[in-house]
Amino acid sequence: MFGWFKIRMMSDYKVEMINDGIQEFFVDFHGPKESPYEKGVWRIKVELPDAYPYKSPSVGFVNKIYHPNVDEMSGSVCLDVINQTWSPMFDLVNVFEVFLPQLLLYPNPSDPLNGDAAALMMRDRAAYDQRVKEYCEKYAKSEDIGAVEEKSSDEEDDLSEDEYASSDDDDAVVGKADP
Repeated sequence: MFGWFKIRMMSDYKVEMINDGIQEFFVDFHGPKESPYEKGVWRIKVELPDAYPYKSPSVGFVNKIYHPNVDEMSGSVCLDVINQTWSPMFDLVNVFEVFLPQLLLYPNPSDPLNGDAAALMMRDRAAYDQRVKEYCEKYAKSEDIGAVEEKSSDEEDDLSEDEYASSDDDDAVVGKADP
């Protein structure tokens, strides 16, 4: 059922299957050219429901990205075409060649998952673009993408205090003694 997709995606994208299955995999996604995301490479986790292509895939960023419509901690994406208006006419190549690049090129700060990013974008676009570039340099370098693992709550404890300061939820810090 999904064999055609695997072959087509493999020719254009690096795809890594999870647990030798065909319904869960990672895709390495490069930021669109001529954008603040241009130098970034993200590992995207894709989960295909049993009813795919009639039901939309679940798509999320594994490594951090600074964007109004992406939850900074979970990587969840707020994109109508995936979450609400999906059609079986779409395929996963559309997700990676059209939907995600458009999301990065045309953020919607009026419907944010990351309120800080949305506020900064509306207040000071140049500062927003600079923050995006800083995140790309810190979290989305192509040489590091293979080392990115799926996030777990235990890994969040290893973040520095500066990284927590950028989060809305300061209460989420769980104290661990420094070694």
